[in-house]
Amino acid sequence: MTRIADLQLLLRAVDLGSLTAAARALDGSPAAASAAVKRLEAQWQVPLLVRSTRSLRLSPQGERLLPHLRQALAALHAADEAARAQAQDLSGELQLALPSDLGRNLLLPWLDAFAEQHPALRLRLHLADHNADLVRAPLDAAIRYGTPTAGTQVALPLAPNNRRVLVASPAYVARHGIPQTPDAVRTHEALRFMLGGEVQTQWRFNLAGQWQTIEVTGRHSANDGEVVKRWALRGLGLAYKSWLDVADDLAAGRLLHLQPGWVGEASPLALVVPGRQQLTPAVRALRAWLQPRLDALPWPRWPDLDG
Repeated sequence: MTRIADLQLLLRAVDLGSLTAAARALDGSPAAASAAVKRLEAQWQVPLLVRSTRSLRLSPQGERLLPHLRQALAALHAADEAARAQAQDLSGELQLALPSDLGRNLLLPWLDAFAEQHPALRLRLHLADHNADLVRAPLDAAIRYGTPTAGTQVALPLAPNNRRVLVASPAYVARHGIPQTPDAVRTHEALRFMLGGEVQTQWRFNLAGQWQTIEVTGRHSANDGEVVKRWALRGLGLAYKSWLDVADDLAAGRLLHLQPGWVGEASPLALVVPGRQQLTPAVRALRAWLQPRLDALPWPRWPDLDG
């Protein structure tokens, strides 16, 4: 029988480009991750990964199996969630903070379905792009980008491999072209995000293992990530967005991923609670609900970089 944990490790290794990173993300050891892949290869009698000292990629057989494996894991998670929902009737109130763009456009349908699975649970959503104080605010948990700074907070990884990408609309590209070097980005209109009242003026990219920081300028800035994306969709400039925020728009062709070889900054997504006492059944069930849906997205394959 195929182990769900083995499938999880294989798919996470593919997404992260590293068995070690996959083991770390799933609270396991590199040896356990390697053993999981070997079990699957022995069971199916095909090589799944091509490994070297510096890289990891799918074999041709693994490439053909990948979409079926993602669908199978999502189906197994769905069955597991349905069984858990029947065994445990969640009730009470769950107050959750969400990033503006991600919350409205990707997470909201999943959260609506989660609420339908647990009719006795009252879901209260707080959408904003600043990081609310989980201790002082009336919040049980937050889904947020970045790494928690408070030592007592507990972060449950949801999308550790998420990164920022440079995007623009087809109409903008038709008028202004695609910047061919990072320095050329400076000559374009940058749609900038504000956090804590401060405009983010630097965009970072990794080219061939070297990080480059670009000072960008533009007439448009907002403290709401969805507004920045709407400006990009209208063709007003370049945007430096979380891949999760624009995945649907890229798939639909409403936005273009400019220079995919330029790797943007890490923007990991996590479910954060103030402390271990707040890891309630509702919070754990929410993570179990969201994780397979995030894993099933068509993730780009970025190199394993720091930063």
